[in-house]
Amino acid sequence: MDKIAVLIPCYNEEKTIAKVVGDAREALPEAVVYVYDNNSTDRTVEKAREAGAVIRYEHMQGKGNVIRRMFREIEAECYIMVDGDDTYPMEYAKEMADKVLLNSADMVVGDRLSSTYFTENKRPFHNFGNSIVRGSINRLFHCNIKDIMTGYRAFSYGFVKTFPVLSTGFEIETEMTIHAVYNNMQIENVIVDYRDRPEGSESKLNTFSDGFKVLLTIMKLYRDYKPFEFFGLCSIILTLIAVVLFIPIFIDYIETGMVERFPTLFVCGFIGLAALQSFFAGLILSNMTLKNRRDFEYRLTLVTRRLPDR
Repeated sequence: MDKIAVLIPCYNEEKTIAKVVGDAREALPEAVVYVYDNNSTDRTVEKAREAGAVIRYEHMQGKGNVIRRMFREIEAECYIMVDGDDTYPMEYAKEMADKVLLNSADMVVGDRLSSTYFTENKRPFHNFGNSIVRGSINRLFHCNIKDIMTGYRAFSYGFVKTFPVLSTGFEIETEMTIHAVYNNMQIENVIVDYRDRPEGSESKLNTFSDGFKVLLTIMKLYRDYKPFEFFGLCSIILTLIAVVLFIPIFIDYIETGMVERFPTLFVCGFIGLAALQSFFAGLILSNMTLKNRRDFEYRLTLVTRRLPDR
């Protein structure tokens, strides 16, 4: 088992990967640097190998698929994950690793948004999207995470070996954050500088399509992790719709003693039944989620027993 493993998912990063690997080896001399290539068509692999990285491959396209492969294959007491585009300075890696190894943190977030991200990043929709995602998760999950979408993180062995990777693309960071928050894992924050990609290096993140996937992932995970809140909200909305439709019918009945709009009345009844079903669905799923939480704590205990004594 490695003491520290630096994990770098890569796709066509020949302009920057050698520097990222070199910076990682300088910042963490005791670490093993792994570059996972995701079907690059340029000289990424060659340059990473020349810089001293261990090369491995994931042939299913997508960052989530790469991270799933990394987490399955690598055994380490501490994991540092960083993008291969040289946007994150590696001098913060030591502080992040110490929070895992010495302070027992489960996930350390490299917080760009509290430093230079909004001035360095030249894509305004990315800035807006990061703010929307951060605000949504903090409000829905009652937390205060500073940076949701950062690709610069440190993880404990327990987090890596119990995290179920479901996403295939860039929404993986959102999934990681919500998993840690929901399971009450120890999350630490390290403010890091951010620098925009060097000239000639292109982002693989599509602002609109990937942004939509991230927002969809937030709603799915909110439904899965907090089903009573999700279905309870659906129940309230359906009940309000039923009441709004029923009020004119009730007023007519009070005034005339007759019900003239039976189709609308039937619709109100069906909407009311749907609201009731939604409420009980949330109640049942909430109990199932509680059982899953207990099972997770048991699995986490078994996994952490495999760590060597420090």
